[in-house]
Amino acid sequence: MAEAQNIPVGSTTAGSIAVAAESTVVSRMSAPPSFDVADFPVPHGREEEWRFTPLERLRGLHDGTAVATGEGVKVEVEAPEGVTVETVGRDDARLGKAGTPVDRIAAQAYSAFEKAGVVTVPKETVLTEPIRIAVHGQGGIAYAHQVIELGAFAEAVVVIDHTGDAVLAANVDYILGDGAKLTVVSVQDWDDKAVHVAQHNALVGRDAGFKSVVVTFGGDLVRLHPRVTYAGTGGEAELYGLYFTDAGQHQEHRLLVTHNTPHCKSNVAYKGALQGDGAHAVWIGDVLIEAKAEGTDTYEMNRNLVLTDGARVDSVPNLEIETGEIVGAGHASATGRFDDEQLFYLMARGIPEHEARRLVVRGFFAELVQQIGVPDIEERLIAKIEEELEASVA
Repeated sequence: MAEAQNIPVGSTTAGSIAVAAESTVVSRMSAPPSFDVADFPVPHGREEEWRFTPLERLRGLHDGTAVATGEGVKVEVEAPEGVTVETVGRDDARLGKAGTPVDRIAAQAYSAFEKAGVVTVPKETVLTEPIRIAVHGQGGIAYAHQVIELGAFAEAVVVIDHTGDAVLAANVDYILGDGAKLTVVSVQDWDDKAVHVAQHNALVGRDAGFKSVVVTFGGDLVRLHPRVTYAGTGGEAELYGLYFTDAGQHQEHRLLVTHNTPHCKSNVAYKGALQGDGAHAVWIGDVLIEAKAEGTDTYEMNRNLVLTDGARVDSVPNLEIETGEIVGAGHASATGRFDDEQLFYLMARGIPEHEARRLVVRGFFAELVQQIGVPDIEERLIAKIEEELEASVA
């Protein structure tokens, strides 16, 4: 992921980027995709895709007034032997191949980056150690672009770790060859004042498997937009998410899985806990099954646990189905307070209230933490959950 210089609002740069082969309107639930910033009006907060987002806290990312600074973010990549790590220019054919920006900030990020990071795993390469990409904010503003590409039948785990303080707008592309298996763990552990807005695009090849685990803890405002499309039949996508929203934080996850190819699968499961006055979590889960995508099997779920008064959750699952020839399609969303019966059950067996609350929250997140598959990251996240719970008691 490389830093960038700002390009003024209205600049047209699509000619310098390889545009993905993608329909003009991905879904009636989203805006027409475009690499041109001018194709997206400045949002005012009344638009469907922006109505939950506090625009005043975006630090100018949405209206073009956020100018990139040289000290925005520092990026370091650790990769096992055999993996190619490159910094490329805007004319690289892999840029934009996995998807096109669907909102103004993503288009601004595409227009503004100067160099992009590309990590390539050759075909039939099976990595036994994860690729680690550390993105550390240094207090400035940055626009960035990162590509992760796996050749046919390659297998890899990638950990993208965001820390420090920054105002960052980024696009991240995942390109999976036929039969490839990719697990990506994206951790947002920013400092309290950071702002992070990103679009994640996954293009899943024939019989390939993509697993995304998004973990969000830190930052003043985090708005992530994971998207999946399929390049061949038999592809599978698993999208998992875990977020812990504290007082005053805004954490927003907006997902779109486009089933544009027959006989593909997707499964979405996001869970969040909220505590403190002004804590606000938003989850939008969209699944589009196109008319040609017969044999689709999909399900999406969002669960939220509200730990204190003053927190707010907006959870909106959507299904758009254009063919009846599917295996299955469903969605579920639930938001609730801490279960007093569970608490009573544990306390009746001699467990102190504080310890009982900790056990319930850990159990709530356990199935998603286990999906990570990287022991040091799992331990770190469990410790972070414990830290958040301790803070709520203090």
